[in-house]
Amino acid sequence: MIRRYILISITLLSFGLSIYGQKEKVKNLPYVDMRMFHLGFHLGFHSQDMLITNNGQRISGETWFAEIPNYSPGFSVGVIGEMFLNSYMSLRFSPTINFGDKKFIFKESTTEEDFTTNVRSNYLSFPLDLKISSLRLNNYRPYFIAGIYGSYDLGRKKGNPLLLKNKDYGIAFGIGCDLYLPYFKLCPELKFCFGLTNLLETNRSDLSDTSVQKYTQSLSKLTSRMVVFTFNFE
Repeated sequence: MIRRYILISITLLSFGLSIYGQKEKVKNLPYVDMRMFHLGFHLGFHSQDMLITNNGQRISGETWFAEIPNYSPGFSVGVIGEMFLNSYMSLRFSPTINFGDKKFIFKESTTEEDFTTNVRSNYLSFPLDLKISSLRLNNYRPYFIAGIYGSYDLGRKKGNPLLLKNKDYGIAFGIGCDLYLPYFKLCPELKFCFGLTNLLETNRSDLSDTSVQKYTQSLSKLTSRMVVFTFNFE
């Protein structure tokens, strides 16, 4: 126990000394955060997920349960428009396209038969976020971000065994850090998005093979979730 406290003390002391040693550094872009409006763009990666609610309904003597066993990385790209509110807060609008897909596996409870289908979703998202920043320390400034978003699925394709609605909305929050470089700001950011809409499309008149309707009928609700890691260039 004593060794643990000594290790923590040494770590905190080292951190404090490193901060103290940075106090004399020249600040890059000292007035960049005081502009009323500024623009930028961002690139990054994300992972799409769904919160699945199985209903356990028995259909033609079968009971199917769905899951997403693993996550496939996707690509995100967008633009940034930010408005200055005060020294610690700003309002950000960042239209983004997220290219990705989700792999659903359905398993029958008795026979353990399985069925796999991929659902591609290219979300055009319109997030509106409040950015709350800490005090700037030389060329570093951590921040917290939270807000709402609406999205439209550009990759929806009818005729798939599972179909999602093309409109969604939800809430998001995340953390990041502004890194002030000589000519621009680089901001690594981690963001979590939680959809509030039931995206399960139950009207499957588009299916030519009606036998696959059982996969839709075995579900009662699908809501989106996404983790996004981006690099903002401002």
